[in-house]
Amino acid sequence: MRIIVLGGDGFCGWPTSLYLSDRGHDVTILDNLSRRNIDNELEVQSLTPITPIGERLRAWHEVSGREIGFINLDLANEYDRLVRVIEEVQPEAIVHFAEQRAAPYSMVDRKHAVYTQVNNVVGTMNVLYAIAEINPDIHLVKLGTMGAYGEPNIDIEEGWLEIEHKGRKDRVLFPKRPGSFYHLSKVHDSHNIEFACRIWGIRATDLNQGIVYGQQTPETERDDRLATRYDYDAVFGTVLNRFVIQSVLGLPLMVYGNGSQVRGIIEIRDTVRCLELACENPADRGEFRVFNQMTQSLSITQMAQTIARVSPQKVEVEHLANPRVEEEGHHYNVVHSGLFELGLDPHMLSDTLIESLFEITKRYAYRVRPEAMIPTIDWRRAASQIGL
Repeated sequence: MRIIVLGGDGFCGWPTSLYLSDRGHDVTILDNLSRRNIDNELEVQSLTPITPIGERLRAWHEVSGREIGFINLDLANEYDRLVRVIEEVQPEAIVHFAEQRAAPYSMVDRKHAVYTQVNNVVGTMNVLYAIAEINPDIHLVKLGTMGAYGEPNIDIEEGWLEIEHKGRKDRVLFPKRPGSFYHLSKVHDSHNIEFACRIWGIRATDLNQGIVYGQQTPETERDDRLATRYDYDAVFGTVLNRFVIQSVLGLPLMVYGNGSQVRGIIEIRDTVRCLELACENPADRGEFRVFNQMTQSLSITQMAQTIARVSPQKVEVEHLANPRVEEEGHHYNVVHSGLFELGLDPHMLSDTLIESLFEITKRYAYRVRPEAMIPTIDWRRAASQIGL
């Protein structure tokens, strides 16, 4: 297949691009490299060194013999260029990662909230219009987030909900109560995409992904220059990765609140496989298909206990006042059967996987800024004292 990967320079987008290329797909990356600029803004880098995009692409060609195209393009502000690229590439699928992905970043202040909404929502709108105008048969595979659902007191279905009200029945999008302006942008995306499917007859798959952990795939392991990001800071770092780094450094594992919050999680190797399954099994014309892209669920305390059990040194769990506004001790039961039915054979959180993360962390521990893991963004304030 010819596949365009939007945001293909990012944490999930880069290993997905390599994975799809390695399986014989013709991959073109579109990315404005904004995540690299945010590193400069936050003054904290990925734990693993990230090489320039040109060096990444050359390294992949050297180890695989395959080419991945790259175009520096801003989805939200360069619609005409986007149209020309899609007309030239003529993709069967467009995989869309190209969004500001950190909830804390979206909650810094008005400026960061507006940037997140404009970049994410307008960028996706431009993609929808381009597909509708050029070729409605192009399959849009869009990365969403489990965080868009919030913490409802009912089971979470895969995108849709059958309801009965006053004797009448209907099928509606599952009601969502997101917990940040970032998560809210994903909800807007889902509604806009469903509308485009229903009105214009395009085909789309919305993948509501859980928290991603892990850092390596078989493709990125081939050369250090192919490494994907390993974020650990309080703004972009995922909780499991942060716990691993704290344990290697002998620091307390910092849990927000009482730690009873439950989250869906997924390993990076399963992320890339899910994208492949979605691309190779497209939604029907006019269909807005939703998969909950997670493999298991754990509370934050369970995650911390799992890391502490196999930590290279004894560590304590430290509870911090929760900077987020979220339910604790909430109901959490998620339907996530769709991708399994397509053939996903998941990797579960294991001691072996955690130990491999320990080894990566030890190798690059000299790059850690411990103070970057302390949360400074408070959801309850319209402007946080982070100094960005």
